Amino acid sequence: MPTSLSTRLLFDFHREKLALEWVAGHSGGARPINVCKPSPATPFSAPSSLVTSSRIPENKALVGRLNLIYPNLIQVVGMSEMSYLAGLGKNSHEDALRQLFEGKPAVVIMTDKEHASPALSAELVHYAERSDTPLFISRLSSDAIINHLHYYLTNLLADKVVLHGVFMEVLGIGVLLTGDSGVGKSELALELVSRGNRLIADDSPEFSCIAPDTLNGTCPALLRDFLEVRGLGVLNIRAMFGDSAIKNNKYLRLIIHLKRMGDEEVRNLDRLQGNHSTCRILEVDVQQTSLPVAPGRNLAVLVEGAVRNHILSFSGYSAANDFAERQRQYMVQASDETAYS
Repeated sequence: MPTSLSTRLLFDFHREKLALEWVAGHSGGARPINVCKPSPATPFSAPSSLVTSSRIPENKALVGRLNLIYPNLIQVVGMSEMSYLAGLGKNSHEDALRQLFEGKPAVVIMTDKEHASPALSAELVHYAERSDTPLFISRLSSDAIINHLHYYLTNLLADKVVLHGVFMEVLGIGVLLTGDSGVGKSELALELVSRGNRLIADDSPEFSCIAPDTLNGTCPALLRDFLEVRGLGVLNIRAMFGDSAIKNNKYLRLIIHLKRMGDEEVRNLDRLQGNHSTCRILEVDVQQTSLPVAPGRNLAVLVEGAVRNHILSFSGYSAANDFAERQRQYMVQASDETAYS
């Protein structure tokens, strides 16, 4: 994935799908569509060399209909915008077009080309050439263009962070296995795959904040399909288990942290509530469950149990609260029976 996207790359990526034609402003093909900034620190203290972040310039929206007050990076001129411009007086019409291109959009896209006014098309070409602003036209509607590009750019320009761990789909939800080096994350991942779960990324999964409460996890292209297991070396999970054992991406919903604990630490764990906490990644809170690593513990079963419990808690059910309430009712009943005896 590019760390910087130019209008020329945008055109090449979406030329066929969006039926784009580049009609003017070819000299502006190198205009950047995103600006990279450093990512904030992460809860797992990922090395800065592994952390990347991309954000659009301030006061700029990604893509949208013609906006002269807060110009979009990609300005879309559709049927409604054409009607608006056509209804302006001569001076206001020229001022609007001049303001559109002086706002320095990365690209202007004129949609619904079969219904476009030849005069307006010629004016847009004139201003695009004069300002070196790329001008694309498409036969598709403005809604189709905006929806597609907004989804694409939101994912591309989202804040990103690379974390150390193994990212998997376990029982249908995204689970990140973390822990110190050598604690057994890869061995656990291999056992989970053998139980029908799916691998997304080993060692360096990349997470993007695509919504205020959503982190999308993917695998770097170089590491895709591979899992390193100590003693076995690098394994190709797709070749060993088939395509169904690999998942391209998943939303991160739960972190399972594997931790070596002594007998005293294990005894001090909360036996009712378990060992749960919250991690904040790219301003998104993710639930974390810590599991003690010790000889004889079946971690694959424990991870699946943690996932099933998380699914229940997400729907509002708490086994600990249920048990506590059952105990309270039992004590009340016992007390009443004693009073009447």
